[in-house]
Amino acid sequence: MERWLSSLFLLGMGAGLLAIAYRGYKAGEVRAGNSLWRLYTPNRWDNPIAFHFFLTLYFVSGLAMCVWGLLAMVGMASPMRLA
Repeated sequence: MERWLSSLFLLGMGAGLLAIAYRGYKAGEVRAGNSLWRLYTPNRWDNPIAFHFFLTLYFVSGLAMCVWGLLAMVGMASPMRLA
């Protein structure tokens, strides 16, 4: 049971990160935290290095979580500890 819960959690979080990366790629800006009281959203025209860095970070993280979730589902990787 723990294997299925952790697999579903990893797949859901990975799919969410991939959706954020895709939406950021289409819109041209991606949320990357906050700078004191305002959001930090680098876009591809004003700050292309930070935009591509965070876009790559979200994509690679989401892909890694999806792969880990799929491998844990079939028993090839250890599941996350939920407790």
